[in-house]
Parts: sequence; C-alpha cells; structure tokens
Amino acid sequence: MTRDDPYRIRDFVPDFDAIAAEIAAQSRAVARRAAMWSGSSYGPGPREKIDILLPPRLRSGAPLHMFVHGGYWRSGEKESYTCVAAPVLAAGGVAAIVEYDLMPGTRLAAIVDQVRRAARWLVSQARGLGADPARFTVSGHSAGAHLASYLAATAPDEAAPLALPPVRGLLLLSGIYDLSGIPGSFLKDEARMRPDEAGAWSPLASRQHEGPHRVLALGADETPPFHDQATALHRLLAADGQPAELLVRPGLNHMNVVLDLADPAQPLGRRLAALTEAAPAG
Repeated sequence: MTRDDPYRIRDFVPDFDAIAAEIAAQSRAVARRAAMWSGSSYGPGPREKIDILLPPRLRSGAPLHMFVHGGYWRSGEKESYTCVAAPVLAAGGVAAIVEYDLMPGTRLAAIVDQVRRAARWLVSQARGLGADPARFTVSGHSAGAHLASYLAATAPDEAAPLALPPVRGLLLLSGIYDLSGIPGSFLKDEARMRPDEAGAWSPLASRQHEGPHRVLALGADETPPFHDQATALHRLLAADGQPAELLVRPGLNHMNVVLDLADPAQPLGRRLAALTEAAPAG
C-alpha cells in the first residue's frame, strides 16, 4: 500500500469502511426516531433536496442549523449524514441536511451556488418550521466544510454584492481551504477539478466576511494538508480580527470525527449544540 497522497483518506484510516458503515447506521437510527420531512426541494434539480428534522419539543423561535456533507465534491448523499442532526435536536434546534450535485458532471461554481441557494431557501422557510431565521448556523465536513465556508465568503472572481444568508456561526470540520493540490491528487479522474477552479474557489484566497463565529475543527490524526490549511485559515481570520477558534480533537481521524460531531455527549457534538444554542434570538 502506498501512502503518497495525503488526500486519499482510505490509505490512512484502516477502518475506513467500518466507520462509514457506522455513520450510515447511526443516521438511519436518527431518521427512524425523529420527526422528519424528507426531500424538501430548494431548487428544480433532482439532487437539490434538503431533509429537515424537528426536535421532540419544538418551541417557536428555535435555532436553525444546516449541515453540508463531504465526499470530495464527487460523492455523498444526505441520508448518510442524518446522524449529525442529533446534537442540534438535543439543543432544541431544527436541523437540515442538504444535498447537491456532484463533480465531474457539475462544475464547482455551480455546487457552491447550490449550497448558497439551499441556505437562502431554508432561511426563507424558517418561520414556517417554527425556527427563527436570525438563529441560523451551518456546519460541514471535508468538502462540505469548504462549501459551507462560502456562505460567508467571496471568491476572488465573484462580483459583489452577493445574496448570502445571515449565518451566525460556522463549524467547519476537517475542511479543505486550499484546493491547489486537488487537481493532481487521486481525485484527478474522479472529480476532474481543473486548476482554474482550484484557484478560483480556495477559501484561503477568498475574502472572509465578518459576522459568523467560526469554529475550525479537525482530528489530531488527520493528514498534514488538513492541519496546515486549518491553521492557515485560523491565522487569516485572526489577523483580520474575526472571531474564530481552532479545535483539534486527540485520537480522531478524517472519518471518525464525524461520529464525534454526531454525538451530543462528545466534545464536537457538544460544541455543535453550543453553536446552535448561541445563535441570538431575532
């Protein structure tokens, strides 16, 4: 086995498939016990869908949280990540798991636009769900963290102003913030990301907007690019005077960090619940 590509997570996580299966199993369990609207449409495309989960004792003005799944922009389904809703529901929040189109059939700019449209649609529906649109927070894992970051960022070639939702907090887990290494990675035949796309949509080269509190989290056992890029984004935000924290979880890798995030009793799950609760009432 070669370990030359730090983005090929399977080579660095021996129990990759077992962890993926556990994430999916926990997601099915949450879906069975929660009140859920499955497959609400935020656009006309077949993958422009959101699953919405309600807490057991919903109170008017509840916080609203959206999660964006990973998969290196070329794989993943919302149903596999329903488990991330558990800490949000425990905090009394309304949780939404978003799906989007995939590369290489869809270009990266269009996927960023889908996630932004999903967030705007969700905020527009908030009051009908019993939630407060001013208490909107977002999380994402891996490529999902990259996509979620553009709910509060402007890419170098984008014209302002952008129609972005009012995000109060972002929990970006194991994110990719410099895409320059992706076109030449093992993904070159799977995502087929072009070098110009990587340059145009790297958060470290983008303007980060003021407003949301950002939590940049990752596992201590992740490969160097994830550590380097999280540290670089944290420094960039700090230099700009923006509130951000860097949270590194000992003993966790790029896969089992999701299980930590999905567990209300674990540190990342507690941090997600706290971020959800802290969004101020409108």
